[in-house]
Amino acid sequence: MNFDQTIIFAYALFLLLGAFFGLKAGSRISLITGSVSGALIAAGGYWVGKNMHDGFLFLTVLSGFLVGAFGSRFLKTKKVMPSGMLFAVGSIFFLFCLSRVIGAAQ
Repeated sequence: MNFDQTIIFAYALFLLLGAFFGLKAGSRISLITGSVSGALIAAGGYWVGKNMHDGFLFLTVLSGFLVGAFGSRFLKTKKVMPSGMLFAVGSIFFLFCLSRVIGAAQ
């Protein structure tokens, strides 16, 4: 596993932990969406190992949707935890993936 995949799997784990803490707070939807998102990010990490450009393209699109969802939720609730934190970390991950897509295209 290379450094890029380590970052990807760390973000997937971050989302899965968020699903767990959401469930502890009484939100089943957090468990479902966090688990699905974490699994899709992990699948993207596996894909990066097989085809770097396509894997990062998938992760860029997926993380863009997640950032949009987290940002929308943050604007609606004005709460830093969890939506603001997820928006910030997701934005960093999105930029990381986008930089890899642009770098692989050159």
